[in-house]
Amino acid sequence: MTSEGTLADGWVVWADEDDGRTVYAYRPDVFDGSSFPAACLPVCYVTHGARTRRPGRNPNDATTVADWFVTLYLEPDVHVGEVRRFDDRAAADEYARELLAEFAAGQIDYRAAYQVPREEYFERLDELTGRN
Repeated sequence: MTSEGTLADGWVVWADEDDGRTVYAYRPDVFDGSSFPAACLPVCYVTHGARTRRPGRNPNDATTVADWFVTLYLEPDVHVGEVRRFDDRAAADEYARELLAEFAAGQIDYRAAYQVPREEYFERLDELTGRN
């Protein structure tokens, strides 16, 4: 499933599923639903196949089952940056780990992903990631 190696500080493997999907979660000890809604748990998905794929074949879909995708979410409908596509799992895993390290180091601009800011949430993320 997930590639070997350590994860950036604060990130854990939340789910590693038989279909190849891996979900990483950031600081589930902090974003546990008591101080912030559980939906505010930052997660990164490594998924296999077309993200919009439905049962059966969709000949108009430009992606294939061989494609891998990496997406970083701050909330279920708020993703940070672009969804990245890769031809193989190893490349997707490598990019995901780089993305997690950038996030943990405060190098990701998560504020830009929001239309309506969550200032208290941003302040906590800033504190955890050392972002000023």
